[in-house]
Amino acid sequence: MALAKGRSVMALFSSPTSIHSHRVRFVLAEKGINVEIIDVDPDHPPEDLIDLNPYQSVPTLIDRDLVLYDAGVINDYLDERYPHPPLMPVDPVSRARLRLTQYRLMKDWYTLVDRMETGTKKDADAARKELGESLAASNELFNLGEFFLSEELTLVDAAVAPLIWRLEHFGVKLPKSAAEVRAYGDRVFQLESFQDSLTEPERELR
Repeated sequence: MALAKGRSVMALFSSPTSIHSHRVRFVLAEKGINVEIIDVDPDHPPEDLIDLNPYQSVPTLIDRDLVLYDAGVINDYLDERYPHPPLMPVDPVSRARLRLTQYRLMKDWYTLVDRMETGTKKDADAARKELGESLAASNELFNLGEFFLSEELTLVDAAVAPLIWRLEHFGVKLPKSAAEVRAYGDRVFQLESFQDSLTEPERELR
């Protein structure tokens, strides 16, 4: 863990096109945290990452002697470590509800992303169709606040927005009935923090 202890600035091992890395970069940008971004090819992880993370996965965050992996764990830490602006409600009931929402979208939508990226062509095509239909069925949820189920930007948006950004790249076609999904994307994509979170390869996805 010498690398972690030797760093005076927070560092993030990040893939330039990883949706999970993007989730963390969005939160870092929203909070204006000074961080060193270390671009990683997940298929050829550097020795530093191999030493620090037993799964050799991205994103991996280093903050002094602390090493964290998994985007959800990292974003929870960042929101508690840097409370302004807050990305979760103060009261425990609202926080629990948003965490449950995030759990469900990871199970319902991000598992489909995994299938599109790693499955057979048949499985990827089925996942692509299922994701489009699921987003359309959830259309009204995107109109219950300025952001996803909230009037304030939250950690849930840090998961939803990178997914919506990639729909065209994934070949997911939204029907006309998903107008609120598109409008949500238009609102969030205009945020300075979202624009700052994008890598050049991610900008080319749309």
